[in-house]
Amino acid sequence: MIVIRSFRGTRLAFVLAGVALFLSGPVAQAQQFVLFDATFTFTKEDADNSKPSKSHYYVTGKMLNAERPKDWTVPVDFRNGTVHIRLEVIEKPEGGAPTTWTLCYIPNKGQKAGYGCAGTQVFKEKGVYEKDVKMTEFWQNDCIVWAEGIKEMHLVIKDDSNVHAHKRADPEKFFPTKVRITMIQVAKGAKYDPKLVPNLPEKK
Repeated sequence: MIVIRSFRGTRLAFVLAGVALFLSGPVAQAQQFVLFDATFTFTKEDADNSKPSKSHYYVTGKMLNAERPKDWTVPVDFRNGTVHIRLEVIEKPEGGAPTTWTLCYIPNKGQKAGYGCAGTQVFKEKGVYEKDVKMTEFWQNDCIVWAEGIKEMHLVIKDDSNVHAHKRADPEKFFPTKVRITMIQVAKGAKYDPKLVPNLPEKK
């Protein structure tokens, strides 16, 4: 009876208020997070000189969200969720050459091939291109130990036949380019909410 009385009246109100605050705080909003949001210009010279691999743009260190989970499986299941890929093509050479970016997850701990890659849509012109990809369906997604987290991302510019753009005989159709690539991880059972992504322009 002493325990029951201790939660009556004012104390009960404080407890309920605390629960409400907990549910409205970061834990409740942790159903999605921005893995990275990168705006960059990429030239033929950049593609030829990127190391260790050509045609790669490397998202490392502070370019990644420092608050990304160390474990993508618990307490929130991002491994079996989706990734919302937003590609904004700001500058692109004329000619409409079909282009795509392959987006590779580099884990802290891999297995088998050791990494896996999703990708943007194929695009021909400037504009915004968005898609949702299931985390269990992209190439080599099972080569990552998701419980150990992701340490960096490798972004690779290619043509629509999966050839690295620097190898093309007509690189002037691909370079220079300027893009903004944003990857938003969405938990299993949740739905992507653009309102939770900082600095996104409102759709007209």
